Amino acid sequence: MAPARYVTPAGPQAEYEPGSRGRVLCNRLGIQRKRVMDRAEHAVMMRARSRWLGRIARDTRFKASLLCQMHRDWLGGIYEWAGQYRTVELAKGGFRWPPAYLIPRHMANFERGILRENTPCRSGRTEQVARCIAQVHAELLLIHPFREGNGRLARWLADLMAFQAGLPPPAYRLAGKGANARKLQYLEAVSRGYLRDYGLLEAFFLDAFERRAREGGDS
Repeated sequence: MAPARYVTPAGPQAEYEPGSRGRVLCNRLGIQRKRVMDRAEHAVMMRARSRWLGRIARDTRFKASLLCQMHRDWLGGIYEWAGQYRTVELAKGGFRWPPAYLIPRHMANFERGILRENTPCRSGRTEQVARCIAQVHAELLLIHPFREGNGRLARWLADLMAFQAGLPPPAYRLAGKGANARKLQYLEAVSRGYLRDYGLLEAFFLDAFERRAREGGDS
């Protein structure tokens, strides 16, 4: 049975790995356990992030096609549909993301609007960079264009925007000590961002930059 957070019709993106009890999407590696899949996705993410630091320049303007390529490079070895827009409907906690058939239109508008306005992410005051990232982050997550990995892709994009602005990546601290409270803060900020109220999300990223300056280490 599929997890309650997803509302999925039939099709390749709706299929779960046999033996996974509906917890792991059908994948090229035959992985059945969620914990194993989480580690696999994390490992390939780290490799993809390293490669893309060499591909993104300070003057790169992000486009929808580039985000698809990032998603494909990250998850293409695991899922056959990586880099393709989702064809399933997604919902969580009573919130339903936009219908799948509208995603190409939403992404085109995103590219022409907020993404074009905020990338390349220019150097400037940290507050300005946090504001640019918050707007892009909220809009991308509202569209939720991919079947899996939208939040991680959005944070990866935020890291690359920070790089363009000459800043280190934000220290999200969504794992480890204090992570639960931090996650709640992040989710509330994202939810407000869906309403084009970016103040909380801007504050979240500003705090994450300040944490990075104080603490250093990995995001």
